[in-house]
Amino acid sequence: MTGPRSVTVRVPAKVNVQLAVGAARADGFHDLANVFLAVGLYDEVTATPAAELRIACAGPGADQVPLDRTNLAARAAEALAARYGRSDGVHLHIAKDIPVAGGMAGGSADAAGALLACDALWGTGATRGELLGICAELGSDVPFSLVGGAALGTGRGEQLTELTVGGTFHWVFAVADGGLSTPAVYREFDRLTPRAPAPEASEPLLAALRTGDATALAATLGNDLQPAALSLFPSLADTLSAGTAAGALAAVVSGSGPTTAFLTKDAESAAHVAETLRASGTCRTARVAESPAPGATVTGARA
Repeated sequence: MTGPRSVTVRVPAKVNVQLAVGAARADGFHDLANVFLAVGLYDEVTATPAAELRIACAGPGADQVPLDRTNLAARAAEALAARYGRSDGVHLHIAKDIPVAGGMAGGSADAAGALLACDALWGTGATRGELLGICAELGSDVPFSLVGGAALGTGRGEQLTELTVGGTFHWVFAVADGGLSTPAVYREFDRLTPRAPAPEASEPLLAALRTGDATALAATLGNDLQPAALSLFPSLADTLSAGTAAGALAAVVSGSGPTTAFLTKDAESAAHVAETLRASGTCRTARVAESPAPGATVTGARA
């Protein structure tokens, strides 16, 4: 039996509703208490057979995506091929809709999408645990991109405990002009917070997720990297203020930034906040999305 001629996987962006960061470890990483929510902004990764590993990318910000083996999606295909002793010849086409270099794990999403697509294309039969192990080797956010929904990430973020969410949360994401380097933000965090305490998940925040209470969640949102992101990208403060003034329940830098996230009470409020932000001149555009969203999912396979 021959395998499919192509496999397409849809994979979501994420927002960190809590990102508690500890001091730098000896290996250079930081211990985290990282509460992830997958949100309904998606990239699609399509894998088709090829003589060698090739990457193509289209969509907003595609010109910023590397098209060589430094791309995390390419590294995912390499890792899966090496695990199963086969050629890594595959063509990966990434259709971008997650903001690039925006703190929403777009690169990690593409890696998880490529891993699942290549697994289906090649018929490797990897277990979920094996795929998650490869994800963890690729990067701290990659396992959550595979799992989706909501989860607490500990260690450097790769050790996941899935969480229950009792409702739908409505978000606006303001996309900045320009990007931020995650390593640079962590370096600035280390400079600003030389004695960071051990990170712990917020019990009130986890309770707000369980009950689906947006007002309670708004009161508990937190990101220890936000001061560092604002130090490196001061204009984000204007974006946060504009969204809050427009009626958002809470505003936070998403991950290492520079995308900013605004939690709203309902879909109507989200539409108003997004429209106000687009007109404010403080961001390039604003996107509306709901959470939680499913993780990496095969959406098409051509025989």
